[in-house]
Amino acid sequence: MAKLAFLGTGLIGAGLAEAAVRRGAEVRVWNRTRAKAEALGALGATVAASAAEAVAGVERVHVAVRDDAAVDAVLAACAPGLAPAAVLVDHTTTSPAGTARRARALAAEGRAFLHAPVFMSPQMCREGRGIMLLAGPRVLAEAATPALAAMTGTLEYLGERPDLAAAYKLFGNAMIFAVTAGLADVFALATALGVPAPDALGLFAKFNPAATLSYRGERMAQGDYRASFELAMARKDAGLMLEAAGDRPLSILPALAARMDALLARGLGADDLAVLAVDAVPKRP
Repeated sequence: MAKLAFLGTGLIGAGLAEAAVRRGAEVRVWNRTRAKAEALGALGATVAASAAEAVAGVERVHVAVRDDAAVDAVLAACAPGLAPAAVLVDHTTTSPAGTARRARALAAEGRAFLHAPVFMSPQMCREGRGIMLLAGPRVLAEAATPALAAMTGTLEYLGERPDLAAAYKLFGNAMIFAVTAGLADVFALATALGVPAPDALGLFAKFNPAATLSYRGERMAQGDYRASFELAMARKDAGLMLEAAGDRPLSILPALAARMDALLARGLGADDLAVLAVDAVPKRP
């Protein structure tokens, strides 16, 4: 029976710990606010009084807390009880720089460390669905793969560079934010134009803007800005949107229009809308 510790029992940590209990693992849990861990005790986990107590004798320690500072604090707190061979698996969304620094420091101490942030809701954590990213030493990752794969739907190993999973998690969240902010602006426009929000959303049952990811995204990534939707025309449309919204708060359209204006001033109006990425991916010859 696997002996595991889960440090941090917020929404994600609690979901992962609950799933581990249901898979038959011997699970210890700890949270800075003990009350948040008590519900897992009712399911069969052992609620530890300290992080060091939680990790004593376990083979794998799973961390799921708020940010870099919290990860550092939790790792410091558990260190006195940590077995030399225990594997530390951090599921926290952290900065790439902080993750790389942490990996270097732990490696210098002889600690085994993997970074494994997730694209999983709490319910998906309980059900073992979704995507878990993974970065760290290949030998360590390969040894941990069967156990980590059981926690998720897809386990994506990105390589030995320790900050890669952190970087890819930010990529994914950036897209989630962009889509959500875009929907917020669509609903602002719909309200201004007297269209119920559910009706406006219904457009996307027929028109799927996600095709932009493959069609325009692949060209953007190569610096190919040959026009199928000229930036100048897109800026005209953005102007219509801003006019229609009036004084209603918008999430992204004003900043987008300002970025378009800056690129138009550089003479890029005949390029594709994709030229928004030109400062990150230069135009290919």
